[in-house]
Amino acid sequence: VALKRMLNFNVPPVKNSTGEPVWKVLIYDRFGQDIISPLLSVKELRDMGITLHLLLHSDRDAIPDVPAVYFVMPTEENIDRICQDLRNQLYESYYLNFISAISRSKLEDIANAAIGANAVAQVAKVFDQYLNFITLEDDMFVLCNQNKELVSYRAINRPDITDTEMETIMDTIVDSLFCFFVTLGAIPIIRCSRGTAAEMVAVKLDKKLRENLRDARNSLFTGDTLGAGQFSFQRPLLVLVDRNIDLATPLHHTWTYQALVHDVLVRINLILLPKIFFHSVCARPKKKNKKSYDLTASDKFWQKHKGSPFPEVAESVQQELESYRAQEDEVKRLKSIMGIEGEDEGAISMLSDNTAKLTSAVSSLPELLEKKRLIDLHTNVATAVLEHIKTRKLDVYFEYEEKIMSKSTLDKSLLDMISDPDAGTPEDKMRLFLIYYISSAQAPSEVDLEQYKKALMDAGCNLAPLSYVKQWKAFTKMASAPTSYGNTTPKPLGLFSRVMNTGSQFVMEGVKNLVLKQQNLPVTRILDNLMEMKSNPETDDYRYFDPKMLRGSDSSVPRNKNPFQE
Repeated sequence: VALKRMLNFNVPPVKNSTGEPVWKVLIYDRFGQDIISPLLSVKELRDMGITLHLLLHSDRDAIPDVPAVYFVMPTEENIDRICQDLRNQLYESYYLNFISAISRSKLEDIANAAIGANAVAQVAKVFDQYLNFITLEDDMFVLCNQNKELVSYRAINRPDITDTEMETIMDTIVDSLFCFFVTLGAIPIIRCSRGTAAEMVAVKLDKKLRENLRDARNSLFTGDTLGAGQFSFQRPLLVLVDRNIDLATPLHHTWTYQALVHDVLVRINLILLPKIFFHSVCARPKKKNKKSYDLTASDKFWQKHKGSPFPEVAESVQQELESYRAQEDEVKRLKSIMGIEGEDEGAISMLSDNTAKLTSAVSSLPELLEKKRLIDLHTNVATAVLEHIKTRKLDVYFEYEEKIMSKSTLDKSLLDMISDPDAGTPEDKMRLFLIYYISSAQAPSEVDLEQYKKALMDAGCNLAPLSYVKQWKAFTKMASAPTSYGNTTPKPLGLFSRVMNTGSQFVMEGVKNLVLKQQNLPVTRILDNLMEMKSNPETDDYRYFDPKMLRGSDSSVPRNKNPFQE
């Protein structure tokens, strides 16, 4: 909603206006591109009057009679480039939107350039959009994609990090979270674990929200900017936890569709596949051409199956394909009924009784073609995933790791898994061993560890992660008990090949058909305790912040005893 409003020159788009939209150019930087691309397709941009969308730092020609909407971060080089555009008189008018708040001094730089270029009248609006976060799904956001290594786990946990670097990282994270709540139009109640980076973020965010609320003239949480927040009487709960609470889960091999796609194929909702997996393109595939796909909210199959175990997904793709084939014959039949092949008298005489059939054919064709596109997409994606599962034995890894994490008995020794040349890449083996190391209550003895290390080296692993985790574990052991993952092991349902019929696209032989059981990950448990206000040693000492309270009291005693809804 916020983006559409911005593209409409910062006025809410009128629902039922039949008129043409105002044609305009959109200029963004890489940050802006990352924010817009998961949400608006090129077609939707065109419907909103965007004829061209260009990167700020590309060579752009002057288009003197068109308004330009800019959507960029307020960085030095972006500001310089905008000033240059003003001097070169590239566009008719300029609507400058900054992803994050622009500083007074940079605003003055733009003003000076505008005066110098005699273009003050052309700068129509300058807005801080507070949109510095990326929405991947209705309920999932990431903070950034460009320079993401700057706010990564590694960046925060480097031993040689300086205080100023840490401040910068925290400020970056706080800025994005602040933008998120401005866009949401709600002030959260913040809970965080003590003595961690999460606490630093919480303190800074609380301060920033508090200062903004006190600033009566410029508060972002009053008046018409609020949007949706006015209608929700319940305030959301924001829980900040340190990644170290649970290091095993991100290393874990997974078994659901979305997680597998993310693990083996993808970056940010866009999948890259080598061309070999294409059965609808060409007979002799050229090796290593990559094809990209968007997985979007409008893709019903994706929405329905992204959380399903992979075997179910393969089966569903197959069913969709068969139901489509049945309809494909219908399309051909309708064409022949219409006598589109030959213009003989018979066809004309038949037309009268087939007009009704014809009308329905015309309305259902586009729908069928879209269905076909999605089926092809998921067939290709699932085939690519399956290829990885088979070559790397990911099903075996998944099942084995689940057993380790739930402390069940292991059916084969870890050493065998590591030294099996056919099972997985060196990275897979390292992930497996790290999970074992993190999850075990008792660290393996030095003798055993040497043995494991040798096997890992022979498998071609880089041992650097192990030495980090070893230090980390020694350090946290003093601090806390090992994480528990509940006792959940996946149940094998026998092999795939029985489930799939013989005509299937997916050759599933030898892949285990595992079904997921309900997982209780540490984060889930923490969230549950805090939402329900349950007392639990794990979360009892979490700090409590309420930016709306006049005095910032550092109490971990919640004022609000009701459970949270959001």
